[in-house]
Amino acid sequence: MIWYESGGEASRGALLLHGLGATAAVWRSVRRALQERGVMRWLAADLGGHGGSDWQKSYSVGELAAPLAELLQQQPIRELFIVGHSLGAYVALALASGWFGIPVRGVLGIGPKISWPDTDVRAARELAARPVRWYATEEEAWARYRRVSGLTPEVAPGEEWLARGAVKAESGWRLAQDPRTFAAAGAPFASLAASATAPVLLARGERDPMVSLEELRTHAPQARSIPGTGHNAHVEDPAAVVALLEQLVAGV
Repeated sequence: MIWYESGGEASRGALLLHGLGATAAVWRSVRRALQERGVMRWLAADLGGHGGSDWQKSYSVGELAAPLAELLQQQPIRELFIVGHSLGAYVALALASGWFGIPVRGVLGIGPKISWPDTDVRAARELAARPVRWYATEEEAWARYRRVSGLTPEVAPGEEWLARGAVKAESGWRLAQDPRTFAAAGAPFASLAASATAPVLLARGERDPMVSLEELRTHAPQARSIPGTGHNAHVEDPAAVVALLEQLVAGV
């Protein structure tokens, strides 16, 4: 089961996909802006193995895209645009390939990590192999969730940004994220970008240490930097992200 929220009544819609370790709560300001504009339906989903969505048998970009495709087939969206952050951008490109039978009109990818040195890939695989870590207190679990998701108090001061990031069970507190989702990291961005059958616009936070503007422009010449923001640019400056989405829609 994929956990999601949706709003708006238009036939044109935007699927909002968060990054590795986060939940769809990161889109709260973006979806509010879309709701206020009233020109697009929005759907914000927790990726498999994250937040309120079920854990899966295994994780890859394609395996994260497949249940979303099933969800989209049930939605009244005729013109679909996808906004993906970090790992969500990879999943968006996979959905835009046509491999899953979903017609996509355009993709806005924010902050996808493109360069994956062997050391980074090994680190991700080690994280994926670790057992679930339990925390004795709620405070410890939420502090860990902030570190994993990058939602520091400076970036996301309110608890509403953290929804579904941690859960309580018999053994204490743990992150909602399945550690095995780290296995999806390190996919070949170039082949995914080349497979997209819809226009792709890429962007990054001006201070994002995970990807450079030059790297993005290798795959999308019109890539942009969002001034004054870091890796979670969609949280720090949602208006800029909505503006980029509107530019993408206007150009197709």
